[in-house]
Amino acid sequence: MHPSEFGRRVLQWFDAHGRKQLPWKDHPTPYRVWVSEIMLQQTQVATVIPYYQRFMAQFPSVRDLATAPLDEVLRLWAGLGYYARARHLHRAARLLCEQYQGELPLDSTLLQALPGIGRSTAGAILALAVGQRQAILDGNIKRLLARFAAVEGWPGQSLVLAQLWTLAERYTPVERVADYTQAMMDLGALVCTPRRPQCGECPLAEACAAHAQGRESAYPAPKPRRTLPVRAVRMLLLRTATGEILLERRPPTGIWGGLWSLPECPLDTNVVEWCRERLGLPVAVGSPWPVVRHSFSHFHLDITPLPVTVLGQAAAVMEGERFVWYNDLNPDSRGMATPVKRLLADLASER
Repeated sequence: MHPSEFGRRVLQWFDAHGRKQLPWKDHPTPYRVWVSEIMLQQTQVATVIPYYQRFMAQFPSVRDLATAPLDEVLRLWAGLGYYARARHLHRAARLLCEQYQGELPLDSTLLQALPGIGRSTAGAILALAVGQRQAILDGNIKRLLARFAAVEGWPGQSLVLAQLWTLAERYTPVERVADYTQAMMDLGALVCTPRRPQCGECPLAEACAAHAQGRESAYPAPKPRRTLPVRAVRMLLLRTATGEILLERRPPTGIWGGLWSLPECPLDTNVVEWCRERLGLPVAVGSPWPVVRHSFSHFHLDITPLPVTVLGQAAAVMEGERFVWYNDLNPDSRGMATPVKRLLADLASER
């Protein structure tokens, strides 16, 4: 199919069926589109919308985001997962204030130099916000183009990815680029779905190689399977007589980077001795709760929650950058990972 015909059909479908009421399409500035694109990585539109609305209400501009404490950014992100996205967003906002007066540069190469922005995200910002002719290749579009051209292989392989980028560049039109870009994302999300694609509703079906073969589900090839490893941790529910719970800030990198969590004591360590030596706290140890499994994209985390009562005064652990005594009766704005929030809620329900 000629690129002009491809684009005509996609835009015709979009005019009739595309999603036009998304909140980031209302006054689509580069900043608003950027935030939406970062949130939409690995996350569905329906999940993102309320997070996006709260985030933009709190941080309506790059400068508002850049000057906010990271804790506040992570708190509003909590529940979306992949927290490195939030840290990169915050860091990039500060760089934009330092280097570009708080504005996103309208250049793909300069955008890709910022933390968390790759080729496809840069293309989406420029296409959706200012109508630049820039191709994008998110997960939905990879699937659509792999089927349309019957591209063999897993898109995570460099040669396969290069083929898909060539197709994305070929079919991106010169006019109505923003509508075309949104249309392609919508087609992938709503019609060319991973399972049971609605080929009867697709404007490209008659020219789709996978459809002609009757092998839509064969494209794109899945990522080679591997058994996910399991990591086990013991999280201490350290509570004082007045109900305060000890939280520890996680390192800035790694899982839940920068978020507040529960102290983790190695499974093969004596808890009483560990609390005395590391925290300076005398404690009494309760019975462990059932193991809670939390799954990431690359491993499973088995959490053993262990209630621990602090004996005497809790002042031995100094509050500051690393530790804080948290009172769930007066919650604050600290960012916490979802399983930690659930454990704190379970602990509160015991009162």
